[in-house]
Amino acid sequence: MFDLSNQQNQREKVELLTKKPLKSELKKMLEYLEIGDLVLENGTLIRNVRIAYNVYGNIESAEKIIWICHALTANSDAETWWPEMIGKDEIFNTEKHAIICANVLGSCYGTTFESEVEKPLITVRDMVLAHQKLADFLKISSIDFLLGGSLGGMQCLEWSIINPDFIKNLFVIATNCKHSSWGIAFNEAQRMALELGEKGLDAARAIAMLSYRNYKTYEYSQVDDINAADDFSAASYQRYQGEKLRKRFTPNAYYSLSKSMDSNNVGRNRGSLEKALSKITAKTLVIGIDSDILFPVNEQQYIAKNVENAVYEQIKSKYGHDGFLLETDKIKTLLKKYFDFL
Repeated sequence: MFDLSNQQNQREKVELLTKKPLKSELKKMLEYLEIGDLVLENGTLIRNVRIAYNVYGNIESAEKIIWICHALTANSDAETWWPEMIGKDEIFNTEKHAIICANVLGSCYGTTFESEVEKPLITVRDMVLAHQKLADFLKISSIDFLLGGSLGGMQCLEWSIINPDFIKNLFVIATNCKHSSWGIAFNEAQRMALELGEKGLDAARAIAMLSYRNYKTYEYSQVDDINAADDFSAASYQRYQGEKLRKRFTPNAYYSLSKSMDSNNVGRNRGSLEKALSKITAKTLVIGIDSDILFPVNEQQYIAKNVENAVYEQIKSKYGHDGFLLETDKIKTLLKKYFDFL
């Protein structure tokens, strides 16, 4: 039986996501919702599904309901990986709004299930199905602002298509509406690395880092003495990143979520990408990052072109794909430009 149960203490793993201290007034323990059995998009039945989630602020008294969809190796404790965005003095103000983030199906940060199928395929649509069940449980009649980057952005687009009247405003960054052959190839190389055994996850992460950053990022950040002939900083950086992920993540979860990302295709069984995107009615901001080689800007431009009420903006960054996590000042400026309730 395949079981994606959490294998380490939840709080220890969450704290490893950031070197910055958690804001004590926001620090929340995980909450859980048992939703029973789910039938996945491909017909596979998964049993005893438990959703882990965090809520910042008060849903009942909130001016706006804000839902954040997290990316591949993140979790529902969004303040730990986006600390400049969430807090009483931040753009997602927890004294005014309620901010919700749910751990996705397939992750190892508290959301669990059982399956008779080894490594069941969990698509982005399956993730959204679980999100909707949680929203229903929380008695949320609509989401005022839905947002996410990378795999999180994929979830946001899918949810906005499945239930357009439920989503009022939408923000996606560094994402696409159908995963590219380029992205799938990167993911397959990482899954091949997982087959190597004990340190396969280290190697997979090292491969991923090459797509999250770019040539200029490494030239800027990994500098060696002019006389160096070995022990290069770029080499040690790759090993460090691999080891760091291995301490907080699991190979099963990494495999599952990379397959989920590959599955992303809003046009599947909907006629075309254009027809699917045309179903989105939310006011939408789409941001591309000029140096992102994993999700190049033409993918975000395509989304904005085919969503009726969408605008496209582009930010300049030396951080590549990781700019969606690191360029918070630029992101906040654009969010305030288009969404006056923030």
